[in-house]
Amino acid sequence: MSAVLVGAAPLRIADVVAVARHDATVELAPAALERMAHTRAVIERLADDAQPHYGVSTGFGALATTSIPPSDRRQLQRSLVRSHAASAGPAVEREVVRGTMLLRLATLATGRTGVRPIVAETYAALLNAGITPVVGEYGSLGCSGDLAPLAHCALAAMGEGEVDDASGARVPAATALEAAAIAPLVLEEKEGLALLNGTDGMLGMLALALHDLDALLLTADIAAALSVEGLAGTDGVFASDLQALRPHPGQAESARVMRGMLQDSPVIAGHRTTGFTRVQDAYSLRCAPQVHGAARDTAAYARQVADRELASAIDNPVVTLDDRVESNGNFHGAPIGYVLDFLAIAAADVASMSERRTDRFLDRSRSSGLPPFLAGDPGVDSGLMIAQYTQAGIVTELKRLAAPASVDSIPTSAMQEDHVSMGWTAARKLRRAIDGLSRVLAIEILAAARGIEMRAEGAAPATARVVEALRERVPGAGPDRYLAPEIQAATDLVVSGALLRAADATRFEKETS
Repeated sequence: MSAVLVGAAPLRIADVVAVARHDATVELAPAALERMAHTRAVIERLADDAQPHYGVSTGFGALATTSIPPSDRRQLQRSLVRSHAASAGPAVEREVVRGTMLLRLATLATGRTGVRPIVAETYAALLNAGITPVVGEYGSLGCSGDLAPLAHCALAAMGEGEVDDASGARVPAATALEAAAIAPLVLEEKEGLALLNGTDGMLGMLALALHDLDALLLTADIAAALSVEGLAGTDGVFASDLQALRPHPGQAESARVMRGMLQDSPVIAGHRTTGFTRVQDAYSLRCAPQVHGAARDTAAYARQVADRELASAIDNPVVTLDDRVESNGNFHGAPIGYVLDFLAIAAADVASMSERRTDRFLDRSRSSGLPPFLAGDPGVDSGLMIAQYTQAGIVTELKRLAAPASVDSIPTSAMQEDHVSMGWTAARKLRRAIDGLSRVLAIEILAAARGIEMRAEGAAPATARVVEALRERVPGAGPDRYLAPEIQAATDLVVSGALLRAADATRFEKETS
């Protein structure tokens, strides 16, 4: 995997995923080092100025009117980082912390924060050495940046606090830095502040979520197509001319995928001979492109927001392009918080529709002739009865997680920070929602595959490939078995993308690039 170059152009979502999840190395562009050196000189001139400058020669937040003499300014920066490294709760995932550090590094590389190049070089060294600060789940309100999470990252760069090293062992930061031959940072004026004032945690989680949702929404289309076939539904409603009457791009893409998945299905071809026995399919089948498509369009808007944020320089105060140092409000996380909440709503609704399709398979009065609960020997066997209970429990949780975090605000810092975004909270619940959606879709695919096999009328080439890939890990119908490992195996196939690769559904996804 090639290194990600930071500071030459805005990072892409793929860059965030590569570094955060797959341990790609990072390199700082020479132009970024030059920009940082230039604006650092601006800050150093202000440090000698008799006029107070926020974060350079003053305290922070509600203490911004307190003047700090030059002899205390290193201590000011150290104290800021130490006091703000106040998270609590379970440690967040390694990929979240790495994504947070990468995005803070990207802002440093813009040259708009006024830090010395050594600060950015130290962050790059920590990432490349696989040193990951330990960050608790609670502590960010998503305004003035993700303060506590970013403070833990800065603390580690100072050689303090705890980290997980490249092997995953939890050790003191000083020990890990020494082993990696990284000198601990001694922060100068403004540098502690510049390391804390960013929306990097919530943005990193948004980037990872969008990457995952790209695959999951395509998987949802595949799952729905399998369900249409397994329930002997029709693909007529997915026709391109019908979809064009409501020209939402996501809807068109979802319908295109489902048509492709069902192409040459003997079950659907049979309708042309015997006639479609139902006047209309249920909404959970017929309206899948409309719901999945709305989720796709929501993700497309969220990607626009993410791309804008990836091109941003978030700090307060910030060094402008003409070398002014200005206070601003760009650290407020509202743009990110809103779309994080929006995506949680979409994930919950896609999962809810998936669960409804699964439920139809299990009800003999609605499954078009399949055995009750898809059981091998109904009565003796319960089949997939309780798998749907598991789905229902997850969907209920996803509906709770769809309640927006960004509408809440608790004033902090003696009412100086009197409106906050709660974007970090929105990001944390979206991660849980994506995990739940993965499991719900996996259970639908389990049911749909069993339904296709029990109908015994054959399958479309694309759906047959998905069933075959599933059967490499999960056997078909038979006497009841210990079901939890099979649900987990199906989930692993969803999350890894193995079922997507088997379907080769990307060829159905778009008519034009």
